[in-house]
Amino acid sequence: MPSPELTSTRSPRVAAARRLAKRAHRASERRFLAEGPQAVREAAALPGTLVELYATAETAERYPDIVDLARAQNVPVLSASTDVIAAISQTVTPQGIVGLCRFVDVPLASLTADTPPDLVAVLAHVRDPGNAGTVLRAADAAGAEAVVLTDASVDLYNPKTVRASVGSLFHLPVAVGARVEDTMAQLRAAGLRILAADGAGECDLDEEIDAGGLDGPTAWIFGNEAWGLPEETRALADAVVRVPIHGRAESLNLATAAAVCLYASARAQRGSSGCRTLRAGGAAH
Repeated sequence: MPSPELTSTRSPRVAAARRLAKRAHRASERRFLAEGPQAVREAAALPGTLVELYATAETAERYPDIVDLARAQNVPVLSASTDVIAAISQTVTPQGIVGLCRFVDVPLASLTADTPPDLVAVLAHVRDPGNAGTVLRAADAAGAEAVVLTDASVDLYNPKTVRASVGSLFHLPVAVGARVEDTMAQLRAAGLRILAADGAGECDLDEEIDAGGLDGPTAWIFGNEAWGLPEETRALADAVVRVPIHGRAESLNLATAAAVCLYASARAQRGSSGCRTLRAGGAAH
């Protein structure tokens, strides 16, 4: 790459990118930043998502595939100084590459408009951005076909959420801002069984597996790590399920419990047929 085009941390372009650290600016511009090679690569691989790519010359040489992906879509690739990358990054140790991205969330109704999903993760009242991003990553890894962040949950585009998702944000449909009641009603109408994950649940996950309760289409509702799910949300679920603690640990954190539940459903749904196959577009079934 040529000498850095962006060298001043006070330039209008850099100032505009820095503003996206604030939720209000992200919402008004429907733009957010993705940092690091993995997240930026996945953003570049999703057509229409990447708006601009900022990278130091050294990082661009290290990851030519990302630069090529961006240029193939006519996305401007801007060589930036390390000071500029540091100014627009939200990490203590920037990785030298940042992508300016369009919002990727989808309407709630679109999740069940065509073929209803078999596995959905719903984050209700999840306020910690790291937890939200990690659950999204676990849902992607388990082959879930959609994720919902309700109106009481953290912003999907919070920099910590984006980082914790490690690119999974760009892999599966994510709906945001819906009321948990509306979300549960729509998923139930589409034929999904609604399970609320809660440490105080009356049902044991092992018992649900043994009874065949996870074999069919399922939506898991995950709540706040500190105080769980509100009683009114629990009451709307078909069952409230706890992950059994077989050792002496007091509890599991939210992301770990979510991964256990999602993988339990994935295993039950695939039965003896092996790994879950992929539908067109990448969603597992």
